[in-house]
Amino acid sequence: MTTAVLEPRAGRRCHNALNSLHATLYFSPDLGTEMAAIGIAHPRAVNFAVRAAAMGPVGPGTVAAAFYNYKYELVARHVPAVWSAAGPPDVLAARARAVDATLRRLLGDEVVGSAEMAEAAGLALRATEACSRSARPLYAAHADLPVPEEPHLAYFHAATLLREHRGDGHLAVLMSARLDGLEAVVTHTATGKGMAPKWVFGSRGWSQEEWDATAGRLRERGLLDGAGELTEQGVALRAEIEAETDRLDRAPYEHLGAEGVTRLTELGRGFAGAALAAGAFPVDLIGKR
Repeated sequence: MTTAVLEPRAGRRCHNALNSLHATLYFSPDLGTEMAAIGIAHPRAVNFAVRAAAMGPVGPGTVAAAFYNYKYELVARHVPAVWSAAGPPDVLAARARAVDATLRRLLGDEVVGSAEMAEAAGLALRATEACSRSARPLYAAHADLPVPEEPHLAYFHAATLLREHRGDGHLAVLMSARLDGLEAVVTHTATGKGMAPKWVFGSRGWSQEEWDATAGRLRERGLLDGAGELTEQGVALRAEIEAETDRLDRAPYEHLGAEGVTRLTELGRGFAGAALAAGAFPVDLIGKR
């Protein structure tokens, strides 16, 4: 096992680069096409099925717990009914087809089949060797899936593992900080780096009234000011949350080593930048308002 003293935020930067490409799937028309072909058409049902399928035909409680910031009632509207339309194996197969189509559309066949893509897949998979299943349900479920043979699909698979590994740890930190699902979203949006409220309402099931009530609780805790901006205490808490998430997620990047992390970050940023330039995300996705 290779260990190295990494710059404090090196793992976070690497994760962000890989996760940016992973996240394109959730906004891809190719995903909607593939899922509709197996009988799942509603956007929320698609989202729940695609991300939860690795866990098997689980119920709404499991999905809400693992996803953390979705309103339970929204989840229950689609789960477990979604599994009557298509079982997890069919969903996973449709997801794989959508990933292939999405990456080819956004990056082009030349990049998909490039030596750089194969190199990135190898580096990302090496990082996942040091991931831990303990208390990480979404990561653990995906870690039980086979690694695809084609490099671009293997890269996406590794990015998924690293995303869910960090994400599961992040939820533990949010709980420790006494932020429930919507409180976590509101404070993240207040940083200017999270989803705009209208996207939260549409995808997570929360209402404006619930958002406002949550902001009120956060003001009482001294985390938000009257304008909905983070206070000094709120800024400090969000920084602590990210730093502790980094600590829980260091193992994969220490295992890869400083040189490997630098190279994987460089490659990942190149792929993510190309996808962004190709219009992978809605222009109003991120913002405070």
